[in-house]
Amino acid sequence: MSMEQVNIAFDPSSLVLINLIVALMMFGVSLDLRAEDFRRIARAPKAPVIGMLAQFVLLPALTCLACWALTIEPQLALGMTLIAACPGGSFSNIMTWMARGNVALSVSMTAVSSVVASVLTPLNFALYAWLNPHTRPLLTQIELDPLGLLLLVLLVLGLPLLAGMWIGRRFPQLTLKVEKPLRLFALLVMLGFVALAFSRNLEQFTRHFHLFFWLVVAHNALALSIGYLSARLSGLSVADRRALTLEVGIQNSALGLVIIFTFFPQASGMLLIAAFWGCWHLISGLSLAWLWSRRPPAANALLSPLPSAGEQ
Repeated sequence: MSMEQVNIAFDPSSLVLINLIVALMMFGVSLDLRAEDFRRIARAPKAPVIGMLAQFVLLPALTCLACWALTIEPQLALGMTLIAACPGGSFSNIMTWMARGNVALSVSMTAVSSVVASVLTPLNFALYAWLNPHTRPLLTQIELDPLGLLLLVLLVLGLPLLAGMWIGRRFPQLTLKVEKPLRLFALLVMLGFVALAFSRNLEQFTRHFHLFFWLVVAHNALALSIGYLSARLSGLSVADRRALTLEVGIQNSALGLVIIFTFFPQASGMLLIAAFWGCWHLISGLSLAWLWSRRPPAANALLSPLPSAGEQ
């Protein structure tokens, strides 16, 4: 069945809310960040560089190749391409802590990926959507505004990150009090938003469930596998592998929803992919974290402690 037959109800006023949610989530994550997180990467760049390559090179490229080879419906393929171009999700830090992984590495990668995503997310999305001959006509038809996309990502990721780092440094005691409730609040609001979108379009989601369910499950499994295999083949420690796996496998699907609502409000297939990604990667990530939590890393690969500025 073609995505042209899917009609998703969309309230334009929701765009402001979801922009605020994503900005709030980014602000909450960055309250913990310090300049030391970036200096740590400069001193020991191997693991973060491998993670960035897996996140911004391997995942988008393999997603494009899979969508092309399998002739996935253009709107669904475009949604998968967009998700693959997004940075790691903020909840990967919590999951890494649960999984007894290297939390310091996870936090550092979240910070760096959010910064570079300001440029690489629009670039990767436009590049791989154009390279896939099945999505190229749709991209041309939509006439994506690259500058507008870049500015949007800067507003919802870049500015909240800088503001959070500044607030966290100036008011460390306040950060200790509000960081955890802020993350929980943002997560609950985001889940509520996704639930509302599903409830308003329950018939459409149920009718077309078979079109997107296995695509999202397989795509998320691909992302987790890329993270794990990249770390393992590079000889990283067990704790580092867990951090990289979750960092690459937990995508910022909320940012994807913001981009879809802003530039592709009529692309219902993209919305199906991004909305379900927002639910599924929490299930898969938490399940994997729980399994790993029952298997502590070896003594020579113990996890790093949580950042002192905002212990979980």
